[in-house]
Amino acid sequence: MIEYMSRDLVLLLMERQDLDMEEALNTLYNSETYTKLTDPRTGFYFQSPLYVYDFLEKELLIGKME
Repeated sequence: MIEYMSRDLVLLLMERQDLDMEEALNTLYNSETYTKLTDPRTGFYFQSPLYVYDFLEKELLIGKME
């Protein structure tokens, strides 16, 4: 499930942040959001991609997750 969520998040980054694939992958994999996504205790991987993307977008804007 994490792989599918990661794919969807990368596609959203490419579409909404106008990043190429490499930039989108680097952005996701180096984010606190991705760390939370890969931690089974958070349950992030059960959420919708848009819900998780909202956290990622906020992290990109202010430099940390809320």
